Amino acid sequence: MARGPELVAARRLARHLLEEPHAPDAAAAASASVGTHAQIASSAEVSIGIRMAAGGAADVREALWPHRTLTKTYGPRGTVHYLATDELGMWLPALDAVPVTGGGPDDVRLDGDQTTAVVEAVRDALAQPGIEDGLTLDELDKEVVARTGSWAGELVMPAFQTWWPRWRQVISRAAARGALAFGPGRGRTITYVRAPDYVRVEEPEVQLLQRYLHAYGPAAPRDFARWLSAPIAWADSVFERASVERIADVFVNAGDTGFPDAASSAVLLLPYFDAFVVGSHPRSELFPRRAYERALARGQAGNYPVLVVDGTVQGVWHQKKSGKRIAITVEAFSRLSAGQRREVEHRAERIGAIQGASVSVSFGEVSVGPHA
Repeated sequence: MARGPELVAARRLARHLLEEPHAPDAAAAASASVGTHAQIASSAEVSIGIRMAAGGAADVREALWPHRTLTKTYGPRGTVHYLATDELGMWLPALDAVPVTGGGPDDVRLDGDQTTAVVEAVRDALAQPGIEDGLTLDELDKEVVARTGSWAGELVMPAFQTWWPRWRQVISRAAARGALAFGPGRGRTITYVRAPDYVRVEEPEVQLLQRYLHAYGPAAPRDFARWLSAPIAWADSVFERASVERIADVFVNAGDTGFPDAASSAVLLLPYFDAFVVGSHPRSELFPRRAYERALARGQAGNYPVLVVDGTVQGVWHQKKSGKRIAITVEAFSRLSAGQRREVEHRAERIGAIQGASVSVSFGEVSVGPHA
């Protein structure tokens, strides 16, 4: 039996631990959302923190280093993510199985043998004794070229008004094969280390689909493909191997057909690139009417922090941090009740606590544009 979008949203919110945050630690919070987008570290810390029973940014940082219960690496869509380290045996082989599409001209691309050579060079470089704190990208450039040949270092990849060496086009593939992960930063400089050891699970792509459907279902193969930036034909093949159940024209895991009895009444402030908004489809249901035009960037979700009311995006917000104080401005697309405003303030206080700051809240226009 089909379920309305309001009950689908309520199910997803509950499974993301957003209505009643109770993750015991940062790794469990990242697991609940099937990975945490981490291109903006402070937003990732908030995404994880609002799903935890207690704690904040410091707990996320300690989970990365020194505890390593979280791993910072390249995740879905080749974007930087925090993944639960004890789930790498599913994540990395599944990501490695996603077919490569697109790419540059033939004379820029690496062939299969060259890709393997680069991955092994990265693995060997990061396995050297005495570099537990990792190598910078420039240092890794030299190590890879020394182990493979000058072809790997040819400056053929356009990037940010400069050129990168050829080998860097497969850096996310090296991550998927366990050759590297992000290490502790040297100030503002990124470092890379060997990925933690892991044991490959059986049928990792199917297990990843099951996790995706648990958090984001009901969903179609096209949604799973978009979430991973994978070919739809490949996503179809994973669905065919999985035990799924059809509801109308979308799917859930077999037997996982329960839905809440009522729509969500939660009022939430979600940061940039929160997994709930990035992974939920169809967009038109999560971003109704004005939200579709105002809170998306050319159809892409996550570029604005959003206000979620009753399971749909009903506004955007922005924070300005100054020392230990944060000023949050909330632009609601329709009138909020007094109770909903109090809930916004409550959620804002939690965001402040996660970041170790006091918070003030105002309601009005947000003039800041989307994050790239």
